[in-house]
Amino acid sequence: MSKTALIIGATGSFGLHAAEALIKHGWTVRALARDPAAAAARVGDRSPIAWVKGDAMDRASVVAAAEGVQLIVHAANPPGYRNWKGTVLPMSDNAIAAAKASGARLVIPGNVYNYAPDSGPAIGEAAPQVPATRKGAIRVEMERRLRAASEDGVKVLILRAGDFFGPAAPNSALAWLAQKSRGRLSGVYSPGPAAHAFAYMPDLGETLALLADAEHRLGAFEVFHFRGQWMADGRAFGEAMRRAAGDPKLPINSFPWIVVRAAAPFNETFRELLEMRYLWEKPIGLDNAKLVRFLGEEPHTPIETALRVTLTDMGLIEESASSASQDRQIRSSSAMAPAM
Repeated sequence: MSKTALIIGATGSFGLHAAEALIKHGWTVRALARDPAAAAARVGDRSPIAWVKGDAMDRASVVAAAEGVQLIVHAANPPGYRNWKGTVLPMSDNAIAAAKASGARLVIPGNVYNYAPDSGPAIGEAAPQVPATRKGAIRVEMERRLRAASEDGVKVLILRAGDFFGPAAPNSALAWLAQKSRGRLSGVYSPGPAAHAFAYMPDLGETLALLADAEHRLGAFEVFHFRGQWMADGRAFGEAMRRAAGDPKLPINSFPWIVVRAAAPFNETFRELLEMRYLWEKPIGLDNAKLVRFLGEEPHTPIETALRVTLTDMGLIEESASSASQDRQIRSSSAMAPAM
């Protein structure tokens, strides 16, 4: 049976990896773009995507693009945290309208903004959502609307994960945690003392594809938590970066929050980043027990391999043929991520 998915935000960090995983699983992928030719050129030939003209903020074009699809992945987000208030809810409402019109399952990548700073390192799907920030409140409202839509016939899947990183993810946390000099990796920032959850995009995309393939087992409203890469603290992250780069003396420096604070009144991205500082000061992680029960395992790439692939894609390190071969072997035999 033919399976077609629409990706909204396919040039973004999660959208592209979702598209690639779905294609690997036999899906035909359609993607929305304001400029289809530019989007196709940006992604290149590695992903056979059918680009259609439209805008996530324009309901009519989203609904039209979703005609005949069985899955809609809404992966569009304002870059650099800019204008969340004016875009996040309208875009998700348009995706809901498209899912209702087409009968498709709507997938939303969730995050941990919904939870209070003291929620702990193993948050379950039923945990109370008590956001501490404006962006968190917007995400809680979005999920409230998704649940209401599910009661009105829309099939919903929320796949929640920590901080995104991976190849072809230019806006990830790694972009500002990796220090650069003359285009090469020169150091790494330790952003805070707390344990932190990261999500490697190829693993998260594969998880989405596996869940999409199990549509017959999904309920009308499903939430799964993806544990991903759990780092014990900022120092542990720095040590993992050293191993990934093959440089045991790579400098590990404290993140310059004082600079971000000073620039925040004049820079919206810095202002929004500062609001999310608590995520690096408190251990906020996700319990993946439900996901592991459902799939049997959580796709999981060892952290050093994931970081090495990402840093190589960013052009910050060079990967030798031997390490590339080793990474392929590790990826092919990646262990199941344990449930918390």
